Amino acid sequence: MTGSETPSSFRLAYVPGVTPTKWVRIWNERLPGVPLTLVGVPADEAARTLRGGDADAGFVRLPVDRTDLSAIPLYTETTVVVVPKDHLVAAVDEVSAADLAEEVVLHPLDDTLEWDRPPGLPALERPATTEDAVELVAAGMGLLVVPQSLARLYHRKDLTYRPLSDVPESRVALSWPEERTTDLVEEFIGIVRGRTVNSTRGRPPTPPQPKAKRPEKKGGAPRKPAAGKATGKNPRGASGGGKRGKPRRRP
Repeated sequence: MTGSETPSSFRLAYVPGVTPTKWVRIWNERLPGVPLTLVGVPADEAARTLRGGDADAGFVRLPVDRTDLSAIPLYTETTVVVVPKDHLVAAVDEVSAADLAEEVVLHPLDDTLEWDRPPGLPALERPATTEDAVELVAAGMGLLVVPQSLARLYHRKDLTYRPLSDVPESRVALSWPEERTTDLVEEFIGIVRGRTVNSTRGRPPTPPQPKAKRPEKKGGAPRKPAAGKATGKNPRGASGGGKRGKPRRRP
């Protein structure tokens, strides 16, 4: 770890679709004296935000350039297709990329999926953002393929979505500049990985404590001697070589 001084706050970036609430709550419970500030950034600006020092760590969508950024993959999202509620796709539980071959599929400029070739027919123009593309779906201009969290984020009552198979999936990771792996960054990594507050990571182990001597008992019944040890008393039958009988009467 490179941080020698503890900053007064921690800045956490996050991209659309990621909900950091759970981790922020744990942070506030464990480090109430270090405020955590959330910094919302577009997916394509997350790496630049981290490199520029505008955030200490951030939830990003992979891939990221790991030349200078560290990243811990956290989870993979289901990919869905967003459609109007009266569309044929809404009548089934799941569709494949091949099912969209004759549909116009919008491909926004901030798309987070890594395509060799997007499914369906291309629109005349690419929407600037995913949010703009959702509005075009509602207007009947085409369909939209996105990670499920983005479909939920931009949800509209007149739209729905269905899982889509045979397409890329989006992976979310925790990332930070490798050269700025501070104590607070390590603390947040531990929270995200589920370490408990009593985790020994980064702390010296507690030396074993000497066992306390058992106090001697005072008073009470004497301890029984071990078998085979002399007690100072003749055991019954130890002398005379036989059993003692009754005395005989004189005639």
